[in-house]
Amino acid sequence: MMLIFQNTAAAEAMSEEEMGVLQNEAGEIWQELVKTGEWVSGAGLASPSQAKAIRVRGGVAAVTDGPFSEAKEQLAGICVFETETLERAVEIAQRWPDARYWGVELREVLGEAEG
Repeated sequence: MMLIFQNTAAAEAMSEEEMGVLQNEAGEIWQELVKTGEWVSGAGLASPSQAKAIRVRGGVAAVTDGPFSEAKEQLAGICVFETETLERAVEIAQRWPDARYWGVELREVLGEAEG
C-alpha cells in the first residue's frame, strides 16, 4: 500500500493548473498500473479539517475535530497495488508526483480482513 501525504496549506496554495498537472501525472501512473494488472484499489481522503480524532483513555472516549496528528503533512490518500518485487513498488512510489512535493510511504498489507 502506498500512503500519500500532502501539506494541506501548500496544496491549497497551488494554482488549478499546477494541481491539474499533479493529478494528470498520478492518473497516468494509475492507468499504467491498471494495464499491467498491478492496481488493486485506491482513494483520496477528505480534508484533515473534516476528520474526527477519537482517543479512549480509562474507558472514556474523547472525540475532537481535526486530524489525529498535528503534523504539517497529513495523509491525503492511499493506493493499493500488487507488484512482483519491492523494487517495482519503490519505482512506482518514486514516480508518484506527491513524492516530489511532500512524500509517500510504502507499507506491506498484512493479511486481509474477513468479511
